[in-house]
Amino acid sequence: MNAPDKVIPIVAAPVDEVSLYEIRRKIHPRSVAGRFATWRWALVAITQLVFYGLPWLTWNGRQAVLFDLAARKFYVFGLVLWPQDVIYLAVLLVIAAISLFLFTAVAGRVWCGYACPQTVYTSIFMWIERHIEGDRTARLKLDAAPASPAKAAKRLAKHAAWIAIALWTGFTFVGYFTAIRGLAARVPFALGGWETFWVLFYGLATYGNAGWMREQVCKYMCPYARFQSVMFDKDTLIVAYDSGRGEPRGSRGRKVDPSAAGLGHCVDCEICVQVCPTGIDIRDGLQYECIGCAACIDGCDQVMDKMGYARGLIRYASERSLGAGLDSRAVAARILRPRTLVYASILVVVSLALAGSIALRNPLKVDVLRDRGALAREASPGIVENVYRLQIMNTDETARRYAIDATGLPGLAVVGMTGPVALDALETRTVALRVQLPADAAAPGAHKIEFDVRSVDSPAVARSERSTFILPR
Repeated sequence: MNAPDKVIPIVAAPVDEVSLYEIRRKIHPRSVAGRFATWRWALVAITQLVFYGLPWLTWNGRQAVLFDLAARKFYVFGLVLWPQDVIYLAVLLVIAAISLFLFTAVAGRVWCGYACPQTVYTSIFMWIERHIEGDRTARLKLDAAPASPAKAAKRLAKHAAWIAIALWTGFTFVGYFTAIRGLAARVPFALGGWETFWVLFYGLATYGNAGWMREQVCKYMCPYARFQSVMFDKDTLIVAYDSGRGEPRGSRGRKVDPSAAGLGHCVDCEICVQVCPTGIDIRDGLQYECIGCAACIDGCDQVMDKMGYARGLIRYASERSLGAGLDSRAVAARILRPRTLVYASILVVVSLALAGSIALRNPLKVDVLRDRGALAREASPGIVENVYRLQIMNTDETARRYAIDATGLPGLAVVGMTGPVALDALETRTVALRVQLPADAAAPGAHKIEFDVRSVDSPAVARSERSTFILPR
């Protein structure tokens, strides 16, 4: 009788699991002082003073800057823009795009590092965090500490301050589209549904982006980080580590001569990593996560001062200057190169064209529509009459009176009007006109005519619009 076959167990080989997404590592940037930090905070102060203060300014008895979507009017100090002026918005977007190209070609992501709203509000939120929870070391200890009333109190105070700023930001943003003084009078119980929604929406966006996501917005959500490289060239100024001077890196005492010890000037203190708001090591080279804030420059310069070394181990430099060892004068001279000159020229031309167009803008707008119900009719024997509708828009904040005349054919006359048409400031009115012509003044058919509308009070404010006069066969 045969023995039963021996059963050999099958042992599965271990499987390595690889995540497709990096688990976020919470970043606690260390506070830093220096010339670039001063510039950043100066821009934070300027941008927030403008943002929070502008809606409260008044002009001619109204809010100085108000985008009144319901009335389809944009008020910008003395300028009132209507839907017909959308070309100005398009030109402003072109100017913004060209400016971004120019700034990026000159100094990389300088916009991101100093004036981007995400950077500005993240800086404000981190400043609150440092003053409530302490600097980097204290925050790390607080994160690692077990739950306690003291820890809960600090976290509650921090988030309460964040929420207060976020709600005030949302309220201010809505105040650009709804008169802010009236909006403030209705807070909190008399706000409309849409006003409440947008205040909470933008408040939540500010709280979430600046308080929670922070560098994740710059690294993963902002498209600029992905296409910035196409706007760089070898002469673009970027935040760069001078590896030729810094390597080989290593710790040492202040009295140690780095040349004798075979070391570069980098003491491997990792201050540049600790102060970075996106948590990168600039010594690994240019990375798309770098927002060009120059915090690492300020931090490294402080270390160089303590060690007695020259500043600039980390500095604004170009790829060409690092490779060829160019001095600061040579780097500055390369700022004016064909690419930047073309961008700057286009920017100047478009900006001047916009300024000139606004300065010469005619506050009178006229549209002529023929009466479709009666193209032509005989008003009396030998007199042909056409009926028109003129839509007259006074886009100025001054009441005006307009005289209307028709030209283009001999004997053409506007009848039935008792005097100039009076329009209040920012008023639109449709005026029905009857225009008559002797039947023998021209051949039968359609003839080109013009309506001349001119302000009685200011003859320079005038406009002519073409139409046709029909003589029946």
